[in-house]
Amino acid sequence: MNVSRLVRQAQRGNKEALLQLILAEQDAYYRLACSYMGNEYDAMDAMEDMIVTLYEKLEQLKKGEAFYSWSKTILVNRCKTLLRKKERFLPLGDEQESVLTALIEDNPYRLTESELNMQELLSHLNPRQREAIELRYVHDLPYQAIADITGTPIGTIKSRISQGILKLKAMIGGDRYEDDRGEIRGAQAGHEYNAGTAGT
Repeated sequence: MNVSRLVRQAQRGNKEALLQLILAEQDAYYRLACSYMGNEYDAMDAMEDMIVTLYEKLEQLKKGEAFYSWSKTILVNRCKTLLRKKERFLPLGDEQESVLTALIEDNPYRLTESELNMQELLSHLNPRQREAIELRYVHDLPYQAIADITGTPIGTIKSRISQGILKLKAMIGGDRYEDDRGEIRGAQAGHEYNAGTAGT
């Protein structure tokens, strides 16, 4: 599928081209919306609002190849707006298996899946770390797309993910774990690290 060509056609008024673009990623849109909204009904509402916005603002998109990053940014913003209106806290996504595997497959203190509650683990992260990790590992979005979606510099996104994973590894591994450089950090070092990065 040539995304840029379809975007150009849609910008010239071809609604079928826009529909084709949306349908090609409809499952990804749905999973992304569900991870924020927590249920299928609110997720569908957010997707419907996204589609309306795409129809209204597609001519503003300058680079056709950026369509999916741009449209997912619109979807996430709409989800956050709906959540603010409902005064609800951002929920975790239900699809935690891929996150779990990515985080613990090489961990020497690995526990069985039945012994781990991924939702509980992620609840110990600050909301920004949690969001970044979900977008990266649950929704398989590249760093640049996450930066675009959250309006955050890509270096900050990488930092949030790295720090969040280190914190999760510390919880999974107990008092000792390996950091990204292969060094063993003790519980006290981990405590100092977390205290120093709590505001990231």
